[in-house]
Amino acid sequence: MQLKIDGKLIALSEAGWLENLDEWSEEVAYGIAKNEKVELTDEHWDIVNTARKYFVNNNVVAEPRKFSKLMKEKFGADRSSSKYIYSLFPYGLVKSANKIAGLPRPKGCS
Repeated sequence: MQLKIDGKLIALSEAGWLENLDEWSEEVAYGIAKNEKVELTDEHWDIVNTARKYFVNNNVVAEPRKFSKLMKEKFGADRSSSKYIYSLFPYGLVKSANKIAGLPRPKGCS
């Protein structure tokens, strides 16, 4: 799988995960989001940016419970539940939001 961004081909795995994490950009995120059938809004970007910041600071993808706690601390209880995240990313944090954020595919994730 590939994305074409500004004339450059970006390699994706068969499941749509970014092959080279260093190639991530907002434009790449929009391309992956389109493949995931997600239209990015400011609320989506809050999740994407929080996930990316956690990864950069900890060198690991946040587990869903940890991520909900981070979202609650930053944005409040209304924007931290699994239900809220699934309302924005139909395949959830692990399979969709992290993919759009250009993070590595977690072990055990298809």
